[in-house]
Amino acid sequence: MTVLFWDIDGTLLTTGRAGIFAWEDACHDVTGHRTDFQTLNTDGLTDHQVARRIIESVGADAADDALIARLIHSYETHLPKSLPKRQGRVNPGVKEALQYFEATRPDVHSMLLTGNTAAGARAKLTYYGLRQYFEGGAFSEDMGPRGSIACRAVDLLRARFPHAALAVERMFVIGDTPHDIDCAHAIGARTLAVATGRYSVADLEAHGAWRVFDQLPEPDVIEMLIDGRAVGFPAR
Repeated sequence: MTVLFWDIDGTLLTTGRAGIFAWEDACHDVTGHRTDFQTLNTDGLTDHQVARRIIESVGADAADDALIARLIHSYETHLPKSLPKRQGRVNPGVKEALQYFEATRPDVHSMLLTGNTAAGARAKLTYYGLRQYFEGGAFSEDMGPRGSIACRAVDLLRARFPHAALAVERMFVIGDTPHDIDCAHAIGARTLAVATGRYSVADLEAHGAWRVFDQLPEPDVIEMLIDGRAVGFPAR
């Protein structure tokens, strides 16, 4: 059994930062502040961490868990209607890889490992036509680091497949940031990193990714890598 843990933003797809509109509307709903967050850097942050940063930016109490929960709920409500406001896309090679493994490799399971909340992930994957390829996953549930989401993902996997032979060398995290690499390290998995976000190939290599590509490679290349048939395969 092989598991591919996929990140969403920057890896599977880009929304063109359309989610910022949902955060702006949510902030207004919850705090009464109408604020422009277009320059807010959210790379690598979980949705809960983004919410805390927004609360801090308007001078509200970032330690108020109930306030953060209300902000996140409002964001999730606004997100579906915010996504069409920007020109996003599914990243190159993503749909081809998901379709290939679904059609040809029943032993390969695609799961989500993301800093999005479950509702936020569902909205994005539904809008971009990818939701049907995933068997669940782990999401942002609290202020914990991304590594804690990875550990939760493995726990969920073991609960779902209690009799399967699950080995860390058969688990791969596919992501576009150093945070995704950290997630892989937290569970002993390997990272297939793609430089489709703001981080370069050199950045991802320097952070310790197992393999790095400019963009997601062809399905047969991914297959060789996860099956251990590509020893010494070049990083690009």
